[in-house]
Amino acid sequence: MKRTVIKIDEERCNGCGICVSGCHEGALQLIDGKARMISDLYCDGLGACIGDCPVGAIDFEEREAEPYDEIAVMERLVPKGEKTILAHLSHLKAHNETALLAQGLRYLKEHNIEINIHMENNEQKDSCGQAFASCPGSREMSFAPVRPIMSTGHVPSELRQWPVQLHLLNPQAGYFRNADVVLAADCTAYAYGGFHDRFLKNRALAIACPKLDTNKDVYVSKLAEMIDGAQINTLTVVIMSVPCCGGLLQLAKMALEQASNKVPVKKVVISIEGEIIEENWI
Repeated sequence: MKRTVIKIDEERCNGCGICVSGCHEGALQLIDGKARMISDLYCDGLGACIGDCPVGAIDFEEREAEPYDEIAVMERLVPKGEKTILAHLSHLKAHNETALLAQGLRYLKEHNIEINIHMENNEQKDSCGQAFASCPGSREMSFAPVRPIMSTGHVPSELRQWPVQLHLLNPQAGYFRNADVVLAADCTAYAYGGFHDRFLKNRALAIACPKLDTNKDVYVSKLAEMIDGAQINTLTVVIMSVPCCGGLLQLAKMALEQASNKVPVKKVVISIEGEIIEENWI
């Protein structure tokens, strides 16, 4: 599977740190005076950091990439020293990737690599200037829906993750693995009143607008990576009845053609009056 990520020329990098604030995913950190990718698992390949670099030290790199391998990442990061290792492990923790975090810690133990994993490391900041966390708008979270005692007018949410916008999502995040996924056009949840209960319950979510969003090639790549890398079970594409919305289904079909695995895909069409007018497996 080909995947686009950024690469950093450490010889050119002057350590200004501007790119760190430009990385919405929190994949970059400034360590020992150099910008470093602490986890390519979270690089979305959009290159927001490229335009920020005043010395041209960042560029795109497209390469054949296997599904994310925490052991391989640790082998790459260990030679860079303790601060880089700690930044990577803290990044996994901030994104609730507990299984990957456990693999990383196990790698250190098996290779007798001793680091002070309890150090405060207050100098390490994310793109929002906060230690060991990413921006609230793009930080990945997985959570069970809260079900309080019902009161008049209150309907509990079925959302189980954050973020939800496809550009911000990591296609191999834990909540996508072996999951039933809903790919929904932005307007559908507003048009269809029972969206949470009918489509979102016990499912992972990605939202997008096929008309207004840019870099839709990235959407195809991310969906293909969900299919092959995260090995999702099913994909339900929920769109509006307006013509432009059909582009979202086309992106899903393109991802299926690009992916090695095949998954069942359901098409759901919502009218502008909020009625389901079509629902079938394709």
